[in-house]
Amino acid sequence: MDRISVRLLAATPGAALLVAAAARVSLSRKPIEDLLSMGEEEVARWAWELVRRSHGSPLEHASYTFLAEGCSRVCTHQLVRHRLASYTQQSMRYTDGYIRLAALRASEALGLDCPASRKARGALDCYARALAGAAEAAAAGEEWAVEAAREAFVFPQAIRGEALASYASGLLGAASSYYRLQAAGVPMEEARYLLPQSARSRIVFTMNARELLESFIPLRTCARAQAEMRLVAWRVLWILREVEPAIFRYAGPRCVLLENRVRGDPRPLEDYLEGRAGFTIERCPELVPRQGIRACLSHAASSAGTRVLGGSTTGAARVQAGPEGG
Repeated sequence: MDRISVRLLAATPGAALLVAAAARVSLSRKPIEDLLSMGEEEVARWAWELVRRSHGSPLEHASYTFLAEGCSRVCTHQLVRHRLASYTQQSMRYTDGYIRLAALRASEALGLDCPASRKARGALDCYARALAGAAEAAAAGEEWAVEAAREAFVFPQAIRGEALASYASGLLGAASSYYRLQAAGVPMEEARYLLPQSARSRIVFTMNARELLESFIPLRTCARAQAEMRLVAWRVLWILREVEPAIFRYAGPRCVLLENRVRGDPRPLEDYLEGRAGFTIERCPELVPRQGIRACLSHAASSAGTRVLGGSTTGAARVQAGPEGG
């Protein structure tokens, strides 16, 4: 899965200190000014205690807003199942989003000179013809046509080899029909029913630290999560590890969260990935036995673009500008 990026747009200022102070409000009569004067080590200790004890309400005072671009409607449909969040997604009722990029790329390759603006005379019909030609080229295995399809649609990891040409051709054919209907006068909001779920989209989402720690990251970074959703979740995790280590230092898939809650010395995710820490739990929440958890964890991380190199774990999303790997 390429061309998918995740970046942090905004975060609660001083989130870790705010969370730690809120936690102490429930236990202390000290003035809030005293509670807000804690040092970094004390803040980190209080933040971890909240996670370890599942005392989640103070974590809800910190929130983070992300932009995920280039992901499919399949992925965003899974994302919005996390109810304790806010979402704003690119409309497919009023914009053709990434689909027009594929049409213009096909137009250039075929020498059709389609207008860049969909409002120009003859543009929709030209897009339809360009995409129909690209569909035929993709079916014949021409690489440029497959790349044109990638502009508008996500290619799952399992689509490879001989299936690649057929997959790309089918997507381009659907996009051609989409524009042909519009050229015939069908409104965009009705024509979009033809588009596959793999159509690229972009979405802004805001979650609080509790939802991220307790639900989104544990569930969606797990090896059992769908691959594209897992890629987005791992990128979110690495970003949060960079910007808010006091809160997210011990975050990870469900196996890591459970292990850290039961052991006396919680360990960061990379220690489990690199073998510096072993699992003591009998099995993970997905019932993988102890001896298989690390391999399962490594598979989940590597399939989402995280690499373990020479004792150093690096995340694809950690270097934000959104690298296109997966």
